[in-house]
Amino acid sequence: MSPRILAATTGRILRQLRHDRRTIALLVVVPAVLLTLVYFMYADQPTPPGQPSTFDRIALVMLGIFPFVIMFLVTSIAMLRERTSGTLERLLTTPLGKLDLLFGYGIAFGLAAAVQAAVAAAVAYWIFGLETAGSIGLVIGIAVLDAVLGVALGLLCSAFARTEFQAVQFLPVVVIPQLLLCGLFVARDQMAGWLQALSDAFPLSYAIEALQEVGAHAEPTGRMWRDVAVVLGAVVLALVLAAATLRRRSG
Repeated sequence: MSPRILAATTGRILRQLRHDRRTIALLVVVPAVLLTLVYFMYADQPTPPGQPSTFDRIALVMLGIFPFVIMFLVTSIAMLRERTSGTLERLLTTPLGKLDLLFGYGIAFGLAAAVQAAVAAAVAYWIFGLETAGSIGLVIGIAVLDAVLGVALGLLCSAFARTEFQAVQFLPVVVIPQLLLCGLFVARDQMAGWLQALSDAFPLSYAIEALQEVGAHAEPTGRMWRDVAVVLGAVVLALVLAAATLRRRSG
Protein backbone atom coordinates (compact mmCIF):
# COMPACT_ATOMS: atom_id res chain seq x y z
CA MET A 1 0.00 0.00 0.00
CA SER A 2 1.14 3.52 -0.79
CA PRO A 3 0.61 6.09 2.01
CA ARG A 4 -0.01 8.82 -0.57
CA ILE A 5 -2.63 6.79 -2.45
CA LEU A 6 -4.20 5.65 0.82
CA ALA A 7 -4.50 9.26 2.03
CA ALA A 8 -6.03 10.35 -1.29
CA THR A 9 -8.53 7.49 -1.19
CA THR A 10 -9.51 8.29 2.38
CA GLY A 11 -10.00 11.95 1.43
CA ARG A 12 -12.21 11.02 -1.54
CA ILE A 13 -14.46 8.85 0.61
CA LEU A 14 -14.73 11.52 3.31
CA ARG A 15 -15.72 14.12 0.71
CA GLN A 16 -18.41 11.81 -0.63
CA LEU A 17 -19.63 11.17 2.88
CA ARG A 18 -19.73 14.88 3.72
CA HIS A 19 -22.20 15.53 0.89
CA ASP A 20 -24.48 12.61 1.85
CA ARG A 21 -26.69 14.17 4.53
CA ARG A 22 -28.86 11.08 4.98
CA THR A 23 -25.85 8.92 5.75
CA ILE A 24 -24.47 11.52 8.14
CA ALA A 25 -27.82 11.56 9.94
CA LEU A 26 -27.81 7.75 10.08
CA LEU A 27 -24.29 7.69 11.51
CA VAL A 28 -24.61 10.50 14.05
CA VAL A 29 -28.26 10.99 14.96
CA VAL A 30 -29.70 7.47 14.92
CA PRO A 31 -27.47 5.97 17.68
CA ALA A 32 -28.35 8.87 19.98
CA VAL A 33 -32.06 8.42 19.27
CA LEU A 34 -31.83 4.66 19.92
CA LEU A 35 -29.98 5.28 23.20
CA THR A 36 -32.82 7.60 24.18
CA LEU A 37 -35.29 4.75 23.61
CA VAL A 38 -33.12 2.41 25.68
CA TYR A 39 -33.01 4.93 28.52
CA PHE A 40 -36.79 5.30 28.74
CA MET A 41 -37.23 1.52 28.47
CA TYR A 42 -35.16 0.94 31.61
CA ALA A 43 -35.46 4.25 33.48
CA ASP A 44 -37.91 2.85 36.05
CA GLN A 45 -36.25 -0.53 36.55
CA PRO A 46 -35.13 -1.13 40.19
CA THR A 47 -31.38 -1.40 40.75
CA PRO A 48 -30.06 -3.99 43.26
CA PRO A 49 -27.70 -2.51 45.89
CA GLY A 50 -24.08 -2.53 44.75
CA GLN A 51 -25.01 -3.47 41.19
CA PRO A 52 -24.98 -1.31 38.04
CA SER A 53 -28.39 -0.24 36.83
CA THR A 54 -30.03 -2.08 33.95
CA PHE A 55 -29.58 1.00 31.78
CA ASP A 56 -25.85 1.15 32.57
CA ARG A 57 -25.37 -2.48 31.55
CA ILE A 58 -27.46 -2.32 28.39
CA ALA A 59 -26.41 1.14 27.20
CA LEU A 60 -22.71 0.32 27.54
CA VAL A 61 -23.12 -2.68 25.25
CA MET A 62 -25.29 -0.71 22.82
CA LEU A 63 -22.52 1.87 22.44
CA GLY A 64 -20.65 -0.93 20.67
CA ILE A 65 -23.53 -2.66 18.91
CA PHE A 66 -25.16 0.36 17.25
CA PRO A 67 -21.98 1.49 15.40
CA PHE A 68 -21.24 -2.10 14.37
CA VAL A 69 -24.66 -2.64 12.79
CA ILE A 70 -24.93 0.79 11.16
CA MET A 71 -21.43 0.71 9.68
CA PHE A 72 -22.02 -2.79 8.31
CA LEU A 73 -25.09 -1.61 6.43
CA VAL A 74 -23.61 1.66 5.19
CA THR A 75 -20.32 0.27 3.90
CA SER A 76 -21.73 -2.89 2.30
CA ILE A 77 -24.15 -0.78 0.26
CA ALA A 78 -21.58 1.97 -0.46
CA MET A 79 -19.06 -0.50 -1.89
CA LEU A 80 -21.76 -2.20 -3.94
CA ARG A 81 -22.65 1.17 -5.47
CA GLU A 82 -18.99 1.69 -6.35
CA ARG A 83 -19.16 -1.52 -8.38
CA THR A 84 -22.58 -1.11 -9.97
CA SER A 85 -21.87 2.47 -11.04
CA GLY A 86 -18.58 1.47 -12.68
CA THR A 87 -16.60 3.75 -10.32
CA LEU A 88 -14.60 0.85 -8.94
CA GLU A 89 -13.63 -0.38 -12.41
CA ARG A 90 -12.37 3.10 -13.32
CA LEU A 91 -10.49 3.48 -10.04
CA LEU A 92 -8.70 0.17 -10.46
CA THR A 93 -7.29 1.27 -13.83
CA THR A 94 -5.24 3.81 -11.84
CA PRO A 95 -2.34 2.96 -9.50
CA LEU A 96 -4.94 2.47 -6.75
CA GLY A 97 -4.80 -1.07 -5.38
CA LYS A 98 -7.61 -3.04 -3.76
CA LEU A 99 -5.99 -2.85 -0.33
CA ASP A 100 -5.56 0.92 -0.73
CA LEU A 101 -9.27 1.21 -1.48
CA LEU A 102 -10.48 -1.04 1.33
CA PHE A 103 -8.16 0.34 3.99
CA GLY A 104 -9.13 3.82 2.81
CA TYR A 105 -12.74 2.89 3.49
CA GLY A 106 -11.74 1.57 6.89
CA ILE A 107 -9.90 4.77 7.83
CA ALA A 108 -12.57 7.13 6.45
CA PHE A 109 -15.44 5.39 8.17
CA GLY A 110 -13.30 4.94 11.27
CA LEU A 111 -13.01 8.74 11.47
CA ALA A 112 -16.76 9.02 10.98
CA ALA A 113 -17.21 6.41 13.70
CA ALA A 114 -15.11 8.51 16.08
CA VAL A 115 -17.62 11.35 15.68
CA GLN A 116 -20.50 8.90 15.98
CA ALA A 117 -19.10 7.32 19.16
CA ALA A 118 -18.31 10.69 20.73
CA VAL A 119 -21.87 11.97 20.16
CA ALA A 120 -23.47 8.75 21.41
CA ALA A 121 -21.20 8.63 24.48
CA ALA A 122 -21.95 12.28 25.26
CA VAL A 123 -25.67 11.53 25.17
CA ALA A 124 -25.27 8.40 27.31
CA TYR A 125 -22.93 9.88 29.94
CA TRP A 126 -23.98 13.50 30.24
CA ILE A 127 -27.67 13.41 29.41
CA PHE A 128 -28.74 10.00 30.71
CA GLY A 129 -26.13 9.57 33.46
CA LEU A 130 -24.39 6.40 32.28
CA GLU A 131 -21.84 5.27 34.87
CA THR A 132 -18.87 2.99 34.20
CA ALA A 133 -15.90 2.08 36.37
CA GLY A 134 -13.49 2.65 33.47
CA SER A 135 -12.88 5.82 31.51
CA ILE A 136 -15.12 7.25 28.84
CA GLY A 137 -12.08 7.43 26.53
CA LEU A 138 -11.74 3.65 26.54
CA VAL A 139 -15.46 3.25 25.89
CA ILE A 140 -15.27 5.58 22.88
CA GLY A 141 -12.13 3.87 21.58
CA ILE A 142 -13.70 0.41 21.73
CA ALA A 143 -16.93 1.72 20.18
CA VAL A 144 -14.90 3.08 17.26
CA LEU A 145 -13.15 -0.28 16.92
CA ASP A 146 -16.56 -1.99 16.85
CA ALA A 147 -17.63 0.36 14.07
CA VAL A 148 -14.48 -0.43 12.06
CA LEU A 149 -15.23 -4.12 12.54
CA GLY A 150 -18.66 -3.48 11.00
CA VAL A 151 -16.95 -1.63 8.13
CA ALA A 152 -14.57 -4.52 7.46
CA LEU A 153 -17.29 -7.19 7.54
CA GLY A 154 -19.56 -5.01 5.41
CA LEU A 155 -16.85 -4.63 2.77
CA LEU A 156 -16.21 -8.37 2.82
CA CYS A 157 -19.88 -9.26 2.42
CA SER A 158 -20.42 -6.69 -0.33
CA ALA A 159 -18.04 -8.67 -2.54
CA PHE A 160 -20.64 -11.46 -2.69
CA ALA A 161 -23.68 -9.26 -3.43
CA ARG A 162 -24.92 -8.13 -6.84
CA THR A 163 -27.73 -5.82 -5.67
CA GLU A 164 -28.41 -3.65 -2.64
CA PHE A 165 -31.15 -6.06 -1.63
CA GLN A 166 -28.63 -8.91 -1.56
CA ALA A 167 -26.26 -6.75 0.49
CA VAL A 168 -28.96 -6.16 3.10
CA GLN A 169 -29.69 -9.89 3.19
CA PHE A 170 -26.28 -10.48 4.75
CA LEU A 171 -27.51 -8.68 7.89
CA PRO A 172 -29.46 -11.66 9.31
CA VAL A 173 -26.70 -14.04 8.21
CA VAL A 174 -23.63 -12.21 9.52
CA VAL A 175 -24.80 -9.63 12.06
CA ILE A 176 -27.81 -11.04 13.91
CA PRO A 177 -26.14 -14.33 15.00
CA GLN A 178 -23.32 -12.29 16.49
CA LEU A 179 -25.82 -10.09 18.33
CA LEU A 180 -27.63 -13.11 19.76
CA LEU A 181 -24.45 -14.87 20.91
CA CYS A 182 -22.29 -11.94 22.07
CA GLY A 183 -23.43 -12.25 25.70
CA LEU A 184 -26.07 -9.52 25.63
CA PHE A 185 -29.02 -11.84 26.26
CA VAL A 186 -27.34 -14.82 27.95
CA ALA A 187 -23.88 -14.95 29.52
CA ARG A 188 -21.56 -16.77 27.16
CA ASP A 189 -20.40 -19.24 29.83
CA GLN A 190 -24.04 -20.25 30.43
CA MET A 191 -24.71 -21.20 26.80
CA ALA A 192 -24.79 -24.73 25.44
CA GLY A 193 -21.34 -25.94 24.44
CA TRP A 194 -21.85 -25.62 20.69
CA LEU A 195 -23.34 -22.15 21.07
CA GLN A 196 -20.42 -21.08 23.21
CA ALA A 197 -18.04 -22.38 20.53
CA LEU A 198 -19.84 -20.27 17.94
CA SER A 199 -19.74 -17.27 20.25
CA ASP A 200 -16.00 -17.73 20.72
CA ALA A 201 -15.54 -17.62 16.93
CA PHE A 202 -17.43 -14.33 16.49
CA PRO A 203 -15.38 -11.13 16.79
CA LEU A 204 -18.32 -9.12 18.16
CA SER A 205 -18.25 -11.30 21.30
CA TYR A 206 -14.77 -9.99 22.11
CA ALA A 207 -15.76 -6.40 21.30
CA ILE A 208 -18.67 -6.57 23.74
CA GLU A 209 -16.56 -8.31 26.39
CA ALA A 210 -14.00 -5.49 26.12
CA LEU A 211 -16.73 -2.93 26.81
CA GLN A 212 -17.99 -4.96 29.76
CA GLU A 213 -14.46 -5.06 31.17
CA VAL A 214 -14.30 -1.26 31.00
CA GLY A 215 -17.68 -1.06 32.69
CA ALA A 216 -16.58 -3.28 35.58
CA HIS A 217 -12.94 -2.21 36.17
CA ALA A 218 -11.44 1.19 36.82
CA GLU A 219 -8.19 0.27 35.07
CA PRO A 220 -7.67 -1.54 31.75
CA THR A 221 -7.42 -5.29 32.27
CA GLY A 222 -5.41 -7.93 30.47
CA ARG A 223 -8.62 -9.50 29.18
CA MET A 224 -9.72 -6.17 27.73
CA TRP A 225 -6.44 -5.77 25.82
CA ARG A 226 -6.69 -9.37 24.61
CA ASP A 227 -10.21 -8.73 23.33
CA VAL A 228 -9.11 -5.54 21.59
CA ALA A 229 -6.25 -7.44 19.91
CA VAL A 230 -8.67 -10.14 18.70
CA VAL A 231 -11.02 -7.56 17.19
CA LEU A 232 -8.13 -5.73 15.51
CA GLY A 233 -6.95 -9.02 14.03
CA ALA A 234 -10.47 -9.74 12.76
CA VAL A 235 -10.61 -6.29 11.12
CA VAL A 236 -7.32 -6.80 9.28
CA LEU A 237 -8.27 -10.34 8.23
CA ALA A 238 -11.68 -9.23 6.93
CA LEU A 239 -10.12 -6.37 4.92
CA VAL A 240 -7.49 -8.68 3.39
CA LEU A 241 -10.16 -11.26 2.48
CA ALA A 242 -12.34 -8.49 1.05
CA ALA A 243 -9.45 -7.38 -1.16
CA ALA A 244 -8.94 -10.96 -2.34
CA THR A 245 -12.61 -11.42 -3.26
CA LEU A 246 -13.43 -7.92 -4.52
CA ARG A 247 -14.74 -7.82 -8.09
CA ARG A 248 -14.59 -4.76 -10.31
CA ARG A 249 -18.23 -4.99 -11.28
CA SER A 250 -21.31 -6.66 -9.77
CA GLY A 251 -22.45 -8.22 -13.02
